Amino acid sequence: MTAAAETDIFKIQRNLSDAGFAPSLIQKFLSLSQQKKRKEQYLLLARHRAELLEELHHTQYKIDCLNYMVYAMKKEDKPTDGHV
Repeated sequence: MTAAAETDIFKIQRNLSDAGFAPSLIQKFLSLSQQKKRKEQYLLLARHRAELLEELHHTQYKIDCLNYMVYAMKKEDKPTDGHV
């Protein structure tokens, strides 16, 4: 294997690791690359992307809950002076 190829593999591993891929999935992705199974690589990436997006939506819901709590507390804390 050439130094350039090793660098490319390192970059792919690093990118997938940074994206949250487990080591076993990284190896699967690289194996699919060696087998020239590009379609399966796309599917692997799409599945992981969908999982991350679902996680993001759950996290956004939690943030929305906290924002609502702050809103409700501030609304309770506003002084009422009888004016509308």
